[in-house]
Amino acid sequence: MADIEKDLKRKKKNLPVVIKGKDRNDGVVEEVTTGEDIIAAPAEAQGQGRKPQAGKRPPRRREIEPSEFIEKVLAIKRVTKVTKGGKKIAFSALVVVGNEQGKVGFAVEKAGEVATAIKKSLGKAKKNMIQIPLKGTTIPHEIIGCCGAARVLLKPAADGTGVIASGAIRAVCDGAGIRNILTKCHRSNNPLNVVKATFDGLTRLKIAHQSFDRNQESALVGAGTPEAGPAA
Repeated sequence: MADIEKDLKRKKKNLPVVIKGKDRNDGVVEEVTTGEDIIAAPAEAQGQGRKPQAGKRPPRRREIEPSEFIEKVLAIKRVTKVTKGGKKIAFSALVVVGNEQGKVGFAVEKAGEVATAIKKSLGKAKKNMIQIPLKGTTIPHEIIGCCGAARVLLKPAADGTGVIASGAIRAVCDGAGIRNILTKCHRSNNPLNVVKATFDGLTRLKIAHQSFDRNQESALVGAGTPEAGPAA
């Protein structure tokens, strides 16, 4: 402590400062510097303004390409598998993917990390997409989808109604491109069962056929049948 106080006093009086160090061969080595030399030292010698090494390249920024699909993560859960050696912790991700033109899919995958689980779910959902029949911006008719204890009512609506649905059903409707629909979830609120029930109802939709009058139908039938001859 005494040496440090002496050095501080010498710096105030602009006297030379003695810095002692040890060398392997010569023993004690004394170097004499002044306070002005320390103040006038360049910034590079003090560890500031260092330039990057020539061998290393600067990091590149990854450009994220816009996707043509709507991707929504509905639920992320931590799952534990009990084995003989101990517990293995993983994460499961429920994902819905759609192109807003009648094609939509979902998947649930597990992985050791959340990002990996989401990536695996997105890849599987894109492979298992289904085509849903639409009537404009709504569905052709009313239907009830079932999965386990979950019941989902899907009902067509007029233009301007919007999507009247909860989070899981709304994600499926947005992915499929449905803009006007009335829905109601009964009995179960489990996101996975609700999504499966919604897909069950959408896959059983039937395309609406045009209705003909009886006169037009009889005219078409009569034109296609040969004329009957006189009875023998």
